[in-house]
Amino acid sequence: MLRCISPIDGSVFAERPALTAEEAKARTTQMRAAQKDWAARPMQERIDLVLAGVAALGKMNDAIVPDLAKMMGRPIRYGGEFGGVNERASHMAKIAQESLADIQVGEDETFTRYIKRVPHGLVLVIAPWNYPYMTAINTVAPALIAGNTVLLKHATQTLLVGEHMAAAFHSAGVPKDVFDNIFLDHDTTSELLSSRSVDFVNFTGSVGGGRTIERAAAGTFIGVATELGGKDPGYVMEDADLDAAVATLIDGAMFNSGQCCCGIERIYVHEALYDSFVEKAVEIVNGYVLGNPLDKETTLGPMAHVRFAEEVRAQIDEAVAAGAKAHIAKSPADDGGAYLSPQILTDVTHDMRVMRDESFGPVVGIMKVSSDEEAIALMNDSEFGLTASLWTKDVERAQRVGDRIETGTVFMNRADYLDPGLCWTGCKNTGRGGGLSVIGFHNLTRPKSYHLKRRTS
Repeated sequence: MLRCISPIDGSVFAERPALTAEEAKARTTQMRAAQKDWAARPMQERIDLVLAGVAALGKMNDAIVPDLAKMMGRPIRYGGEFGGVNERASHMAKIAQESLADIQVGEDETFTRYIKRVPHGLVLVIAPWNYPYMTAINTVAPALIAGNTVLLKHATQTLLVGEHMAAAFHSAGVPKDVFDNIFLDHDTTSELLSSRSVDFVNFTGSVGGGRTIERAAAGTFIGVATELGGKDPGYVMEDADLDAAVATLIDGAMFNSGQCCCGIERIYVHEALYDSFVEKAVEIVNGYVLGNPLDKETTLGPMAHVRFAEEVRAQIDEAVAAGAKAHIAKSPADDGGAYLSPQILTDVTHDMRVMRDESFGPVVGIMKVSSDEEAIALMNDSEFGLTASLWTKDVERAQRVGDRIETGTVFMNRADYLDPGLCWTGCKNTGRGGGLSVIGFHNLTRPKSYHLKRRTS
């Protein structure tokens, strides 16, 4: 039995029985059988059905928002994720025909040569709890448009998300054997991969989870795409717009209680702006209201699970014991459990876990730097590489610095945003693969070459 424990009060919010391995394999067999007919439909028909499914999901938003608060703690004042879901799905629909068009290599009186993009078959999407709809749609929409069938396994913490998505798409006319939700435990998930019951898997989650997925798929030659941990840095140069940098980077560190894949977890500030940056950052965080996410006055909800909050508390306590300065007083709502006070730390070093391990919570360490060289070395001193946020008025300088950072995305004067026109990817322990953009379509299909010789009798 899979159980979602609400971080609001520790009660069981939802539970569903997990399928047995035999039941899960029977489901994948059905969906594989349906894939060829789905791929044979005109692409525009697939696009229209996917967009209709997204629209139907949007109509469920009034129910989805409080469900999210109860499952993973995000305050209802922020209104859910439909804006991002719609933006990403709409963009992938817009570029689909061009992205999946045949690549013409050459034609004359003797030969026709071209490369097609053909679907993998059945795609398994293993989605995380922190942005459960947006992370799922990144793969679900383009995979379906490209002609794959899609099986969604969602995180137990957001147990009802897959059900909501499947219900919306089915109501819009997407067949159940083309897109469906499934409840699986870890062992059965691994069994589906090791037995090659699916043709491609996209996993978003922890580094440990990614390693488990790769081990399960080893030797099967199933395509594996992973987006794993992050420790994303921000670098504020001496010519930066200070107010904009503080507001954006601190929001990037604290929004969703810091539980963002590309959230800002460490900030490096040029010595000329350092003191002012810290002062403004502390002022912003002191204005947050930690509390019940169902209360419209709450700006910071509980972390999704007590064990996540315990890890962040441990990192903060270790850093303070090693000489770091904590700037934010404990909130009255901090219960020592899932409700965790936000924190800003200075006098931190890279010897501290809070500056090296993924925190995934409402804490950020701020360090003073004196040059681009120092900042680059510190930003690269990490096992992760998802995004980096650079703050300067000089575009060419940002490009030069960006070229030297080991990361998947370089932002200038913004942070914590996923542009569907760009490839969402990472390096090092953040994983491999790429979602959205034309590259997302290429990763959800395989190339098939045609070399056709005409008879010349």
